[in-house]
Amino acid sequence: QVRLVESGGDLAQPGGSLRLSCAASGDTKAIAWFRQAPGKERDGISCITHSDGRTYYVDSVKGRFTISRDGATNTVYLRLNNLNADDTALYYCATRAGGLGCSNYRIYYYWDTWGQGTQVIVSS
Repeated sequence: QVRLVESGGDLAQPGGSLRLSCAASGDTKAIAWFRQAPGKERDGISCITHSDGRTYYVDSVKGRFTISRDGATNTVYLRLNNLNADDTALYYCATRAGGLGCSNYRIYYYWDTWGQGTQVIVSS
């Protein structure tokens, strides 16, 4: 069974940067990053497919966040740049069995394996 462990969340200043990590044990085909702010739904923000390295971003993070993968360790990173208060949230990575790639990466119920989350707080 695949296990995901996130790390890297922290307190950052507006305009600052963080790098989140998602270490996966087991075979994975795609990993998505989600975030959930207090009182809001869990939304997918980025995804990477392992077969071809294709990446996906929602508009709110495009140009600021970068997803990447180290195939040797099966660790997926999410680099967060130019952070703002709206980025404050609990960040999760997720994966699923099968060959669906990153389809429906924004919808949490299409993903069935989750990490425990890592907190990002953006504040001066």
